[in-house]
Amino acid sequence: MTETFIEQWTAWHEAHERRRADPHGFLAITGLYWLGERPTGIPGLPGTWHTGEDGPVVDLAEDDLLEIEGATVRGRFAFGPLNERGDVTVGFDGGVIEVARRGGRDLLRPRRPDADYLSRYAGTPVYAADPRWRLDARFEAYAQPRAYEVGAAVDGLTHVYEAPGEVVFERDGIPHRLIAFPGHRAGELLVLFTDATSGVTTYAANRSVTIPAPDAEGRTVIDFTRATNLPCAYTDLATCPLPPARNRLPFGVEAGEKTPLARVEGVATDAGIQAARS
Repeated sequence: MTETFIEQWTAWHEAHERRRADPHGFLAITGLYWLGERPTGIPGLPGTWHTGEDGPVVDLAEDDLLEIEGATVRGRFAFGPLNERGDVTVGFDGGVIEVARRGGRDLLRPRRPDADYLSRYAGTPVYAADPRWRLDARFEAYAQPRAYEVGAAVDGLTHVYEAPGEVVFERDGIPHRLIAFPGHRAGELLVLFTDATSGVTTYAANRSVTIPAPDAEGRTVIDFTRATNLPCAYTDLATCPLPPARNRLPFGVEAGEKTPLARVEGVATDAGIQAARS
């Protein structure tokens, strides 16, 4: 059983690493630009950009073009108002641009396959996969979803998530609770947490773990061997949410991903040149 568990975990983590190292993934981000009302040129990107009540707008020079939703765009293109945590991927000569809305503000994040950090990325250190960290759990739904405002990796930014309930599990006979947010797939749950390893062997701000959809009686599992880093563990150019204050575990979760070996340092900007260095 242990051998099968390790084989399944290895296949899962290798696939996770491949997705993370995608040529247009978050390891390829080269800048973070907050848009304002005044049209501004972004170094290395075509056009001038601004935003307002009607959402982001780009004005392209005569020889410039972008690929948006499968169509070639010239001249002016208005994206329309973006939903919070919504985004549009735009192709340009050199990579893609993430046009997104985070914390009530619109932003651009270029992603280039020739990004220095991406070219040097050699994987993330992990704890050995131990099936003892795969724990039975129970989902307890709230009568109504509750809004939680949490901090972000970017100073001054906050995120609001609707939590459907809490995940309850035991470690060494002691019960623990974690506030859960909706996962990426229907029915799944996402937990953001810190623990006694945070800032020691694992990234200080957060880790996440996806929990399979509970059954009709709320039964599920929480597999800490699949605890992963968020983008902010690798780059300052991320807006990741921080865990709710109640989601700090009092013991060390010696499972899942550890602190990355290197990160991209940079400062988001409202205008002008964004410098980023590894």
